[in-house]
Amino acid sequence: MIALLTSLNTMIFRTKMEINGNDELKSPLLQPSDVTLNADRTTKSIMFKVSGIECASCATSIESALEKLSGVESVMVSPLQGQAVVRYIPEQITAKKIKETIEDAGFEVNDFPEKDIAVCRLRIKGMACTNCSESAERALSMVDGVKKAVVGLALEEAKVNYDPNITDTDQIIKAIEDAGFGADLISSGSDVTKVHLDLDGISSPEDLSVIHCVLESQEGVQYVEMNLEEHKVTVSYDPDIVGPRSLIRCIHEAGQGEKSYHARLYNPPRQRETEKKHEIQMYRNQFWWSCIFTVPVLMFSMVLPMLPPYGNWLDYKVHNMLTLGMLLRWFFSSPVQFIIGRRFYIGSYHALRRKSANMDVLVALGTNAAYLYSVYVLVKALTSATFTGNDFFETSSMLISFILLGKYLEVVAKGRTSDALAKLTDLAPDTAHLLTYGADGNVISEEEISTQLIQRDDILKIVPGAKVPADGIIVDGQSHVNESMITGEARPVAKRPGDKVIGGTMNENGCLLVKATHVGSETALSQIVQIVEAAQLARAPVQKLADQISKIFVPAVVVAAFATWLGWFIPGEAGFYPKSWIPEAMDAFELALQFGISVLVVACPCALGLATPTAVMVATGKGASQGVLIKGGDALEKAHKVKIVVFDKTGTLTAGKPTVVSAKIFSKFSMEEFCNVVIAVEANSEHPIAKAVVEHAKKFRKEYGSQTEQSSEVKDFEVHPGAGVGGKVGERMILIGNRRLMWASNVPVLPEVDAYISENEELARTCILVSINGRLAGALAVTDPVKPEAARVISFLQSMSITCIMVTGDNYATATAIGKEVGIQEVFAETDPLGKADRIKELQMKGTTVAMVGDGINDSPALVAADVGLAIGAGTDVAIEAADIVLIKSNLEDVITAIDLSRKTISRIRLNYVWALGYNILGMPIAAGILFPFTGIRLPPWLAGACMAASSISVVCSSLLLQFYKKPLHRNDN
Repeated sequence: MIALLTSLNTMIFRTKMEINGNDELKSPLLQPSDVTLNADRTTKSIMFKVSGIECASCATSIESALEKLSGVESVMVSPLQGQAVVRYIPEQITAKKIKETIEDAGFEVNDFPEKDIAVCRLRIKGMACTNCSESAERALSMVDGVKKAVVGLALEEAKVNYDPNITDTDQIIKAIEDAGFGADLISSGSDVTKVHLDLDGISSPEDLSVIHCVLESQEGVQYVEMNLEEHKVTVSYDPDIVGPRSLIRCIHEAGQGEKSYHARLYNPPRQRETEKKHEIQMYRNQFWWSCIFTVPVLMFSMVLPMLPPYGNWLDYKVHNMLTLGMLLRWFFSSPVQFIIGRRFYIGSYHALRRKSANMDVLVALGTNAAYLYSVYVLVKALTSATFTGNDFFETSSMLISFILLGKYLEVVAKGRTSDALAKLTDLAPDTAHLLTYGADGNVISEEEISTQLIQRDDILKIVPGAKVPADGIIVDGQSHVNESMITGEARPVAKRPGDKVIGGTMNENGCLLVKATHVGSETALSQIVQIVEAAQLARAPVQKLADQISKIFVPAVVVAAFATWLGWFIPGEAGFYPKSWIPEAMDAFELALQFGISVLVVACPCALGLATPTAVMVATGKGASQGVLIKGGDALEKAHKVKIVVFDKTGTLTAGKPTVVSAKIFSKFSMEEFCNVVIAVEANSEHPIAKAVVEHAKKFRKEYGSQTEQSSEVKDFEVHPGAGVGGKVGERMILIGNRRLMWASNVPVLPEVDAYISENEELARTCILVSINGRLAGALAVTDPVKPEAARVISFLQSMSITCIMVTGDNYATATAIGKEVGIQEVFAETDPLGKADRIKELQMKGTTVAMVGDGINDSPALVAADVGLAIGAGTDVAIEAADIVLIKSNLEDVITAIDLSRKTISRIRLNYVWALGYNILGMPIAAGILFPFTGIRLPPWLAGACMAASSISVVCSSLLLQFYKKPLHRNDN
């Protein structure tokens, strides 16, 4: 049985994407050859949690009440999820009014997203480990007006949802700085689209004031930010109303008399890349400066004394027992300890002020213990003629040097974790060819402009070998477009007028004229980048292990280090172990101190905090570059547990482009009359099968009847979920749908009709029955070819020990035939959309992780109910927004890619934890001296610092290996 367009009055998805600061649901990502991102930016969507929706009639009551309101464009209510999504025009109605209307209808709104919620992103500096990110997140959450804050350690960013009526970005940044971190604003909620301009002709502050006023007066300009010193301006604007070329023109027109203003594009260096380079340079410089002072200390303490007579001069006594070597070591180690190592003191101060502890605390404790004891030895040697203590100045300076080297290598490696995302960002070309048309429709000029100057509805010329500069629709020309940069699909796609193209793809062999429909941050490429960045910022559940360990880890290490010192010092003083164990020129206190410092340093928790986020960053970026858009760490983690994959049929296992292969009349109706009523009713449906039926009926009507288009008004149009549609054409009641719809409407199905249905169902065709005034008038057989890769994908999934199930609204015979063709044994047919979600829940009750693959509106409840929802990229907006993972290419092979990538990533995260914890588990006992009594092996503090640095570097490098990931089917082919 067919699954015609499901009633939007009885279901809707629970979007798993967050609502942004304008209450607008972020646009979903579609398959590049079918980009249908919402171009109407004057409307907004808002989602309500509503109590008391117990049945479809309750949902209808809410919809009826809301649809009467002026400014409400569409209403979608889900009894299954207890949610309502309303698309409205904010200039005509407020979200508060919508909420009050729902409550007036007798329902309770539990979760009302406040209208004035803004979103900002911040760059946070100075985070060293998980404790730091938690402290920053806690500081943000305590700011009045902040609704939600998420801090990513590996990304070094924070995303904050806040009420702009209570707080602003300045207060949020101040809260971060008060917590001991640096913070820079990356973007605020109003930064939808912005352009940077460099101004010429400015001679006084009055000129800047004039330009500021002119820009602010332009319709569509959201805010203007002036740089008075450098004569630069940043303008945020609504691309539906105004564009960068219009802004430049208005600046030029602002000049009067002798005044002449000009503006040109200014491309500031990417903040993230600039800061990353600055951070790498900072650590590199600090390391080299540290080496300049540490190498002499090393020479004076460990090298020259071993090379007599060259080092004998170091034993020259300056006063009492104070030697020249001591003074030189103190002189060279002090800058390392207090100037180069200043960052550890600052970090420790802020951490302790937050009542937490991090890596900086451990390093500061360890280095200060060594340095201050050495100063004590120096003072004692200066004031005593018999003191023979040994200093540890080399320990503190070498320790800081090794830690800085480790941080330098770590930031270099971390910079590569987002390489895949950077490559996506760089796909867009720098320039475009703009065509200008005259009133007669002829081209009057062609000029090369920056892609940042493209405005909506511009006509762009794309020559062979050039990249598409923006998302748009082809208005003239034919060519093949290579979309592999976005989708990973190497085969070029044929394009002709009316087809859609996506920015960043490559035009191969023909000249195209494209009308820009989405520019700037609206393009699919920009949205992919934004979603991947959001996924990289979110914490994966597996990260909770590191968070829990880090809360107690540092205090436990400090206790362990103190216990180690006591454990060696007291027995040494009491003579419980031989004096021969103590190295020459040391005493029991100094030996115990070295063991304690080594424990402090070797157990740094940095690697533990990097284990998960670095792997997630690499995996989500790699997935996006191969056409698998993973929306968060949660989806990435759940996908590896999947044991059952449930497939929809139409548009998922099949091509989703049904065609009518036969039609038959069973009553005395003429073919023309039959076609007229079918066209009239099915034209109101958006289902692919309905469109195929309308197209076929129009051809039949021309063959058997009128050669002119006829249209009949349909009254009381109704959708029967999972069964069909109906309505009145004139005085006749028309029903179009499957056998179940006919039975439910008491329409008799004659034996000859049954025979026709059975004959076609055996051929895997879907039969659509047409009833006129309670009598079966005829039937149409529709076929939808199976995707060529479907059988191969099912076989491969089964080889991965994953059970494949089909759930469809189509009839059992057709579904079984399709299932047999692709290799699926378990088929649930004649299932309505809510029934699909129920099937998912039944499978989940057995304790199994279930994934759902679908593409249509009627798949949305099941996509939400599943542990992992995978949406085919060419599917509907609703399905894509409801899913956790979007398969941009609409290729079923990427179902395997998504699950396999998840498995590889979780495996890599676990290996990272082995690296991180392994260093600590093995290093701490050795640092504490467990091997020393038996083998004489001990871990000096400087070597412990090297091990600590190596643990962080090994974790990041381990995550970077995910960049070499290849799709499993491709690996199998090779």
